[in-house]
Amino acid sequence: MKTETANEHYFSSKPSSRHTERMISCTLRGRDYGFITDASTFSKAKVDTGTVLLIKYMKIEPSDTVLDLGCGYGPIGIVAASLAGKGKCYMVDINERSAELAERNAKLNHAINAVVKSGNMFEPLADIIFDVILTNPPISAGRKTVFSFIEQSHSHLGNGGRFYLVARTRQGAKTIKEKMNAVFGNSECVSIHSGYRVLMSKKIGSRINE
Repeated sequence: MKTETANEHYFSSKPSSRHTERMISCTLRGRDYGFITDASTFSKAKVDTGTVLLIKYMKIEPSDTVLDLGCGYGPIGIVAASLAGKGKCYMVDINERSAELAERNAKLNHAINAVVKSGNMFEPLADIIFDVILTNPPISAGRKTVFSFIEQSHSHLGNGGRFYLVARTRQGAKTIKEKMNAVFGNSECVSIHSGYRVLMSKKIGSRINE
């Protein structure tokens, strides 16, 4: 097997780098979690600051149907599943290695209401309508991909549904917020901390500029 190269990103669909699995631990929303990570997955050494902040500020109701879009090895979706209670949390990632780890981590953390899918954005999710969509998007994949996350999320939210996104300020969070406002007709900054912004939009009626 070839070693990981600079050309193989965590958003590659079929990573071929050598496996280097490890277990990491993190306390999130007052509960201890363990996650298996691997090479060619995002933030394999620790749960990154943006993810921690999104988890801290996301609002999940006990019966919500939730999506973790671009789930990586699963921390956002697994915590969301624990908050959703009788609801369900779907998790999807184009990276097959990440999706496989997310499924293992869901079992490891007893997230019995988590459903993991491998695929590109909403392709494996059929006609599911969500109450909440959460994402720490792959900024390195480019603005077009991030904007597509926003646009497609609007189409897969029920009326009144919430879309949360976290991004670094220096990597275009203000521009992303403007895009969210154009698509949803509203956007707010839920938190600014450690160079990150947690952004949220609500779906109210038809998409703006459609």
